[in-house]
Amino acid sequence: MQGRGAHMDNDDRIAYLSGNPSAPLEPDTRAELDQLRGVLADPAVWVEPPPALEDRIVTAVAQATRGEPVSPAGSATVTTIARQRRPWIPYAVLGVAAAAVLAVVLTFSLAGHAKQSAQYAASLDGTKLAPSASGQVTLTRTTSGWKIRIQGKGLPRRDGGEYYEAWLKNASGVLVPIGTFNQVDDVTLWAGVSPADFPTLTVTRQVAAKDQASSGQVVLLGVTHRTH
Repeated sequence: MQGRGAHMDNDDRIAYLSGNPSAPLEPDTRAELDQLRGVLADPAVWVEPPPALEDRIVTAVAQATRGEPVSPAGSATVTTIARQRRPWIPYAVLGVAAAAVLAVVLTFSLAGHAKQSAQYAASLDGTKLAPSASGQVTLTRTTSGWKIRIQGKGLPRRDGGEYYEAWLKNASGVLVPIGTFNQVDDVTLWAGVSPADFPTLTVTRQVAAKDQASSGQVVLLGVTHRTH
């Protein structure tokens, strides 16, 4: 009965290279991977590349994905890397290593980018209590929470214990307060809940009192959607 070496996928090969084999190997496959492990152990492989190398590789990959000709800079980079490889390393094995490295780089880059820059937005419409009011809102995820910027018009300033308050609401009607302010022209607020779970944003008229619940006097209303 044949082993799985001839039919291994990249995950199996990467598992073997990491020292945690997930499947038995054919002798030839094991020999190739052992050679690759020796190459990866060479300090010269891990010499820090030129600062612009990452940008050139990303550009070349993007061009290839779109079916565009690879730019001369990207082609030169790939050619240079290829010439530095040891001739006895099988191309298939190098492909596995390249796929593993690329997967790790892309995973961390994209995860970090998504974590820092996810963004939602909405147009805010005035209600029957403030039909001439309108506004725009953007919600950007940061490490501290969701930074919310409202830019509105058509609402008078409220002072002397009267103010506006903004809320995020989920499908069950649960309201989360995200801040109070006196005028709506340019307001920065913060939220500890995601607009993915609390997509509706409202602005109410409030009066300072013991009861800090929503007054229900909604003057601006919008439903957020992801933009980035």
